[in-house]
Amino acid sequence: MACSSSTSLPLHICHGNKLTMIINRSHAVLHSIAISFLIYYRAFFLFHQPTPIIIPWLLLFISELLLSFIWFLGRAYIWRPVYRTVFPERLPNDDKLPAIDVFICTTGPDKEPTIGVMNTLLSAMALDYPPDKLHVYLSDDGGYAITLHAMRESWSFARWWLPFCRRFGIKTRCPEAYFSRTENHDSDSKNPDNFMVEREKIKEQYVLFKERVRRAGQESKFKDKGVYTATDHPSCIEVMEENSKEGLLEDQTIEMPLLVYVSREKSTSQFHHFKAGAVNVLLRVSAMLSNSPYILMLDCDMYCSDPTSARQAMCFHFDPEMSPSLAFVQFPQAFRDISENDIYDSEVRSAYTILWPGLDGLKGPVLSGTNFYIKREALCCHSIKKDIDLRELKDSFGPSNEFIKSLRQDYKKPNLNDNGEASNMLLEEAKVLASCSYEDHTKWGKEVGFLYDSVAEDFLTGFVMQCKGWISSYVAPSSSSRPQFLGTSTTNLNDLLTQGTRWGSGLVDVALSRFSPLFYGSSRTSFLHSMGYAELSLFPLLYCLPLWCFATIPPLYLLNGIPLYPEVSDPYFSIFLFIFLSSLSKHLHEVVVTGRPISKWINEQRIWMIKSVTCHLYGSLDAILKKFDLRKASFLTTNKVADNEQIKLYRGGKFDFRTSTIFVAPLVTVMLVNLASIVGGVYRIMFTGTDWRKMFGQVLLSFYIIVMNYVVIEGMVLRKDKGRIPLYVNVLSIVFSLIFLSLGSIIISN
Repeated sequence: MACSSSTSLPLHICHGNKLTMIINRSHAVLHSIAISFLIYYRAFFLFHQPTPIIIPWLLLFISELLLSFIWFLGRAYIWRPVYRTVFPERLPNDDKLPAIDVFICTTGPDKEPTIGVMNTLLSAMALDYPPDKLHVYLSDDGGYAITLHAMRESWSFARWWLPFCRRFGIKTRCPEAYFSRTENHDSDSKNPDNFMVEREKIKEQYVLFKERVRRAGQESKFKDKGVYTATDHPSCIEVMEENSKEGLLEDQTIEMPLLVYVSREKSTSQFHHFKAGAVNVLLRVSAMLSNSPYILMLDCDMYCSDPTSARQAMCFHFDPEMSPSLAFVQFPQAFRDISENDIYDSEVRSAYTILWPGLDGLKGPVLSGTNFYIKREALCCHSIKKDIDLRELKDSFGPSNEFIKSLRQDYKKPNLNDNGEASNMLLEEAKVLASCSYEDHTKWGKEVGFLYDSVAEDFLTGFVMQCKGWISSYVAPSSSSRPQFLGTSTTNLNDLLTQGTRWGSGLVDVALSRFSPLFYGSSRTSFLHSMGYAELSLFPLLYCLPLWCFATIPPLYLLNGIPLYPEVSDPYFSIFLFIFLSSLSKHLHEVVVTGRPISKWINEQRIWMIKSVTCHLYGSLDAILKKFDLRKASFLTTNKVADNEQIKLYRGGKFDFRTSTIFVAPLVTVMLVNLASIVGGVYRIMFTGTDWRKMFGQVLLSFYIIVMNYVVIEGMVLRKDKGRIPLYVNVLSIVFSLIFLSLGSIIISN
């Protein structure tokens, strides 16, 4: 299907794969039929069993229903997936392109290294876009002096870096990524000798830049910060300027994007709403200083790998048929630190190759927190016309007359280049807009900007936006092109499960809120689209409960010789076996068609089980406790500081179990329960005359759990390195498993 543009040729096309859709829908029908037979079997025989096994039978039935329900919701993704190709060379001339504000958020140098943040900032400044239409904002939520100093240094280095990238057609515009390469400097220059001379000169400047930032960072550790802290400081806004002519020829000027440091006011007496609060401050501050109609959102470790991403996004925003209702264009997250084996599924393959293209075929993908170009109008509700009551506007947007003016259709973009009274006034107004009390008694975070109802502010904001009629698009790079953005991912178990707990809590927050996709979305967006959002919001909760049940109840009854599944000769056993193999084979098919090896399928199965009994459980509990006001909202920042020892284990394909006991102990306990049960169950079959045909289903389930999670056993008894499971965790888990098996056996025997 071709998407029209203002020219005779389309700016983008979207297409689907008919064979894939036929396979997906056929599988969905067959799997649904099998599930209906399973439900009939469980429901019919539920009350025809001896009294002692009614409860476990019922628990298994409920678990199977929950898994069937979440599977049903997930069929939305595979119903009509589409893929898009863009033609940025067909865009109009640069003078007709709209301005873009780039938002980058950081919390502090402890977990987000300053040099890495500055590399992201420099890659954004170097985008292949008219520099006078590009404005880069960095939100420093902790108000750290080192971050402000590093930005000043970045501005100075950018005066060397940007001309070099433009002159030689450099494609890798993140300095660290560029200079770390040993070959293929991706220059289109016809003068290679001059290029190499310039490259060495710029590399020398980059080394000096890093040294100045590193030295300033060390000095800042010994300086007294006075009365201000990361959680209690005034707002600070600075527009970067550099009057030095070092390195420039006479009368030479360099076109530079606007670069602005923003640190919002923080107070220990105020709740600041984490990243969503920081982004809303950037929305208001940028409205004063540049007020671009489009915004690029970036995580501080996600640099611009393809400098043409802005032009790719404009291929959709310039489409006259799509643009009026298009809120944002989402790009995937790709990671430069993923190993070939990827034991933690840090790539998040299923989201960016299956889920997002599937939603794109409906009403558009989820707002994913980073790598998206969004229309400012979609976040600020609408452009303001002259006849709207001023008091009503202030109730929504706050008391700033200057900010409200920026929402008008006839508002003229401010000019900060004159350094006069007008620009000083705008900066002072921006500081007011960044105050922690500005949002009091307004609709910020409720109906305006990013919503505050969940830690998963991006997911919720995008969902509500689409329920209001907006749509979105998804653009993944082709196999032959470079990813538009590259970042770092979680490469150790502790960060993976900590991040998963935060995500799980945020998603279940949405599922339990007034914006629950099951109810809020059903009447406001398409049925399939609301199904996709419902699956995303519910999967942490609806996976952790059934998997805990399957990991404990069948093994316990296997140990005691009581069957919970049909015997092998029963026709209904084939139904259970078909559903089990059908799920595994469909997952394997998805992995293979996306170009990944079978080992990827094994890793994803393992991580799915590990997450379900750990971070999905804790995230769901966290959301439920917050729902009943038994716990305050919290935000755990993902660690982005590399640890050489952890990286070595990750590259070697070994799990690093140096994480919290609350994460490791459940894994070890589940493995011990299944090991004890399968040994005891096989002993009963071989020496006590228990019919193996009745127990085969439970033996198969425990065997599958053990085989898929052999790394836990390896970490318990075989490993000798620092990443092994500590002895005290093994002892604690043995105690837990003995208590569970003993109490369970006593209850069953009575």
